[in-house]
Amino acid sequence: MNEIAGQAGQSAAQRLDFDRFRLRRFMEDMNEAGEVKIVDARTDLADVAAIVSANTQAVWFKNVGPEGHELAASVAGGRARLAKAFGVPERQLLAELMRRLEAKQPVVEVARAEAPCQQVVVTGDDIDVTSLPVHLQHGLDGAPYISSAIDFSIDPKSGWTNVGLRRLMLRSETETGVDLNAPSDLRVIYMEAAAAGKPVPIAYVIGSHPVDMIAATMSIPTDELSLMASLRDAPLPVVKCITNDIRVPADAEYVIEGWLDPHGYVEPEGPYGEYMGYYGGVKKNPVFHITAITHRSDALFQTISISGKHLARTDTSQLENLRTELNVWRALKMTVREPLAVYAPVAAAGAQNVRVQLRQRVPGEARSAIMAVLGACGVKNMFVVDPDIDIFNDEEMEWALGTRFQPAKDLIVVDNVRMSPLDPSLDGSRTGSKAGYDLTWPFGKGGMDTIIPAAPSYQGKTFPSIAAALKDGPKYFEELMAAVASRDGREIVRELAAMKAGRDAQGRWTAGE
Repeated sequence: MNEIAGQAGQSAAQRLDFDRFRLRRFMEDMNEAGEVKIVDARTDLADVAAIVSANTQAVWFKNVGPEGHELAASVAGGRARLAKAFGVPERQLLAELMRRLEAKQPVVEVARAEAPCQQVVVTGDDIDVTSLPVHLQHGLDGAPYISSAIDFSIDPKSGWTNVGLRRLMLRSETETGVDLNAPSDLRVIYMEAAAAGKPVPIAYVIGSHPVDMIAATMSIPTDELSLMASLRDAPLPVVKCITNDIRVPADAEYVIEGWLDPHGYVEPEGPYGEYMGYYGGVKKNPVFHITAITHRSDALFQTISISGKHLARTDTSQLENLRTELNVWRALKMTVREPLAVYAPVAAAGAQNVRVQLRQRVPGEARSAIMAVLGACGVKNMFVVDPDIDIFNDEEMEWALGTRFQPAKDLIVVDNVRMSPLDPSLDGSRTGSKAGYDLTWPFGKGGMDTIIPAAPSYQGKTFPSIAAALKDGPKYFEELMAAVASRDGREIVRELAAMKAGRDAQGRWTAGE
């Protein structure tokens, strides 16, 4: 069970920084970095989705709806933003995530009076979730959705806090729908409770630092408050909810408390634009009953971007991307000697396709990597390349696919395996196919046709003459220019012709007869 530290004689305010990981502070930092579009004008909730979808930056609405709420959108909708949240360059993001997963940080419980997320408490007849700035995100959605809710629940078997990320569809002032169809720890907890006729206490946090959102996407067998503290690389302040015993981050913007109805999957929820870029239809799902809403006095609400053609701009693809890369890296480390880099392109929802760069040490390692990842992860298509290909560069990846791949021998297809049910290409099936693309050179292959041309650098030994250079051994033309410090080259052509110089099998010039 997670060990939650007490205050040891000091107040939480003295020991903990309640602003460092709050959403408002992150948005201020991103604004200074040029990653935020600020909308000062009063904005109708009906206009929010169009403004967000038209922007590649995060968007900060200062005056939304008749209540004049502040609303942050697409906070995690770019890899640069996630990298800044972790304080590292983009290409070091995965390495930093893995480092933090190994670091332990305490979870510190604070008094309610010290918890910013409970500066304002709304209970009883005053509860009205429809007064929050919740907007219609896609044209055919079943209702306005809270898309950024991080859920906190307790597994009664272990006592651990389970953390996830899911959507809430507005139903009334005190009820929402909640999607619990996808496999998850919360689904297991709920189904066991519902079978016994018991409600599931739960709390949803809205307005979170990207590090917390990444923690919510992870599925690691541990108390996930500790996981959140590890990813913050700092102590996590938590506070007990007002109407249940669940502990949530004390520095959150909003918390919605309540319980999941034990009557089961009985109410229609959806349609909704799903993370793969298409609609999910109407599903039967449980109902969430609200018992309290608490928030900071200057709270900043949050919505995340999801679905549509431009998935690379969405929060969901960026968050899926990092989780996929972590899972793939773990599978690779168990299988091959020297994986070098992993990238899951966000344009494919951050989870369907993955690129792997590795250095083969023995024959067959590329195929071993493919089999391990396709078996262990939810990846649909995997591309493996040699160290000379930059997996973050689409141009280089297309070149490798076009010039190092023979479908008859380099394509691995695995059929009748479990796939994401949200993949529309399954056409309703519960199983499908996965493919591995071996874009590496055959192990040990060399020769001129594997050398990548580049502009001459004119590096090499110097000699008093071309004849002296050739006497030293065969030379490429570039080496001959370097040998006599030629800045032209045509005079060397004339001299080689006069010498009747020869060529070897590699095309190098020789002294001839």
